[in-house]
Amino acid sequence: MSRDASDRAATGIRGLDDILGGGFPRNRMYLVEGEPGAGKTTLALQFLLEGAKRGESGVYATLSETEDELRDVARSHGWSLDGVEICDLQTSEESLQADSQYTLFHPSEVELSETTRSVLEVVERVNPARVVFDSLSEMRLLARDSLRYRRQVLSLKQYFTQRHCTVLLLDYDSTASGDFQLQSLTHGVLALEQLAPEYGGQRRRLRAKKIRGIKFRDGYHDFSITTGGLVVYPRLVAAEHHQPFERQTVPSGLPELDKLLGGGLDRGTSTMLLGPSGVGKTVIVTQYVKTAADRGETVAVYLFDESPDTWRIRAEGLGLDVGGHLESGRISLRQVDPAELAPGEFAQAVRQTVEQGCRMVVIDSLNGYRHAMPEERFLTLHLHELLSYLNQQGVITFMVLAQHGLVGSELESAIELTYLSDNIILLRYFEAFGSVRQAISVVKKRTGNHERTVRELRLGPGIQVGETLQEFQGVLSGRQLILGAGAGAHSTNGGSSQAAER
Repeated sequence: MSRDASDRAATGIRGLDDILGGGFPRNRMYLVEGEPGAGKTTLALQFLLEGAKRGESGVYATLSETEDELRDVARSHGWSLDGVEICDLQTSEESLQADSQYTLFHPSEVELSETTRSVLEVVERVNPARVVFDSLSEMRLLARDSLRYRRQVLSLKQYFTQRHCTVLLLDYDSTASGDFQLQSLTHGVLALEQLAPEYGGQRRRLRAKKIRGIKFRDGYHDFSITTGGLVVYPRLVAAEHHQPFERQTVPSGLPELDKLLGGGLDRGTSTMLLGPSGVGKTVIVTQYVKTAADRGETVAVYLFDESPDTWRIRAEGLGLDVGGHLESGRISLRQVDPAELAPGEFAQAVRQTVEQGCRMVVIDSLNGYRHAMPEERFLTLHLHELLSYLNQQGVITFMVLAQHGLVGSELESAIELTYLSDNIILLRYFEAFGSVRQAISVVKKRTGNHERTVRELRLGPGIQVGETLQEFQGVLSGRQLILGAGAGAHSTNGGSSQAAER
């Protein structure tokens, strides 16, 4: 049976509520599991504070941390727990000596009963709508017997259901121990994970393993712990974000480049600029960025490989005055720290800029994007989903990809990513008469015709796309021949050749 948003207990974590369709279904018991430091306590506190904000009383029953420690955690996030009742169930010094005090009953039986009774007394007095148990591992140790532990949890489940409480049980990861009792007894299971890459900060992700009775967004979702609590980045599903937009062709501001592209680039498409380092890929993108800003559009440029100052200095050195657009906010340069990024966090940042009206997005470069997350599996699928989303929003997307080598034909490393793009612009170096020159060509355009020629590209001052290189053959492969009148028998790869060969 499905439930609407009015039947949900919102967690106060926007991304998590989005994953759950509004929050946890009310009046049920849920398991939140994860390793120490994964964020269970922070999530639980946010859950109770959100209830207090909505006028719902809450109880935090703690077996693993003292009340002072919990308040310290809250203060570190800028929170006050005045609206939350804390039931401190820490074992006292006297109860640690229980073996010498109790003869008729085993100490564990007495301690577990006292623990349960203490919680129920607080619940009867406060009459809460939300309850947190932190943590069940301590109760499991007190029970000592798995059957008795299971019966205790069942009793608590029935009790809180009758009192219309929404309960979160915090526990360690059950997959390591193989104990799945709680997973079967509870209405839902939320797993928090933290990953430690070989370099850089920790990566955190969560997954709703089950939530009975509702449809939720399954799979892994990245999240981070910041001052202020958990920030969850729901996995981007492009199919959920269809947005109608006007189909139109956008010019670059360079007539010869537009001619090469069959008039320009179409809205809702992605373009990859492919070539060796320094050949002019970012410069071509900057031309498009400035032209879009001149039209009054907002552009977001994500820099993985260089600083915003370097990007700006290069643009102005080529005669592209972007200073005014940067000051007005029409162009935003966002430097990405490669060691601190999760793919979900990056996708969420891009999505927010688009929802705020951004019409052009630049990822410079894909090499940096991949190197930023070297241990992330399925990174190409993350990127595919992001590009699909941007296309459906009518955004023009540019991706810069540097090939290995300078003049050679080492395209293999880029082949696996080219299928992601609607358009591919290929830039190459070539040698001619003792100088190194640049060539540009369009090798793919899904949404229309384009020139199938190779033109010379000249940079600085300004950007010039020259005429077709009719006197050369093999420019794209890096083994070109000089043809035509006066060419003689020259070959740019160092050997002699037949100039008339084609």
